[in-house]
Amino acid sequence: MQASYTHCTVLLNEAVDALQLQPDGHYIDATFGRGGHSRLILSRLSPAGRLTVFDKDPQAIAVAQAIAAEDPRLTLRHEGFKALAEVGLASADGVLMDLGVSSPQLDDPARGFSFRHDGPLDMRMDPTRGMSVAEWLAEADIPQMAEVIREYGEERFAQPIAKAIDRRRQERGPLRTTAELAEVVAGAVKTREPGKDPATRTFQALRIFINAELEELQQALNASLQVLKPGGWLAVISFHSLEDRIVKQFMALHSKEVYDRRAPFAAPKPMALARVSRVMPSDAEVAANPRARSAVMRVAQRTEAPVEGRA
Repeated sequence: MQASYTHCTVLLNEAVDALQLQPDGHYIDATFGRGGHSRLILSRLSPAGRLTVFDKDPQAIAVAQAIAAEDPRLTLRHEGFKALAEVGLASADGVLMDLGVSSPQLDDPARGFSFRHDGPLDMRMDPTRGMSVAEWLAEADIPQMAEVIREYGEERFAQPIAKAIDRRRQERGPLRTTAELAEVVAGAVKTREPGKDPATRTFQALRIFINAELEELQQALNASLQVLKPGGWLAVISFHSLEDRIVKQFMALHSKEVYDRRAPFAAPKPMALARVSRVMPSDAEVAANPRARSAVMRVAQRTEAPVEGRA
């Protein structure tokens, strides 16, 4: 019997409120997860409203399928949100992205996302596709491992960690479990941040890399400019600085008028986004759900009609 893992949706009401729902509108939950945001969106839509959801995780898709079986307003797609542009030009009244990993993924040892539970070293959002972390670590050389751990984990001990992994491979064979990796990292990290396990940054880096999370986020943000109708809303919840930096820079770039330096007297292209704002979890939410403490939601409204190539 499969264990049941609960998920507490972060910024639930704030995110759905940010979309300023129209009852007959079409909305996209680009990261379905366990459906917290999607259920609330559906509860506020009329029979004519529609919701399209994306997710890579087969377990998340199973939850979405159960909802779709009873609610024809929901359309699901078992793929990452980099395919967002396929929904159609100017077809959505709002797009919501809740980034990162869900509590059921973290809490299930079989998924291999967390160093707190020993399990296979996997970390794929979709374990049926692509290479696992264990497979990649078995093949990567020291410079490759160090670059990933440094760039995606912002880990200053990336080089010693990479060397320790390589030494472990030579002495005892490839790493297979989360506990084995956590042990190697702990031996290589000489200074520990207060209240943080030394493996935190390395696990984050490998998860982001193996799932191409930052590249896919950039693709999805660009696609959002194409799929949003004029006046539609984009809300993005991120949980660490690398994600939030991409979202912040994207919204800042597209909330400015664009001048063509080759034609200095030509009228500027109008900005694509406006009314950019930031929302943080309340003290009460963080107290009830500590995983919400690092969440940041950025919200913007689509202004001009989407144009191919502008994103």
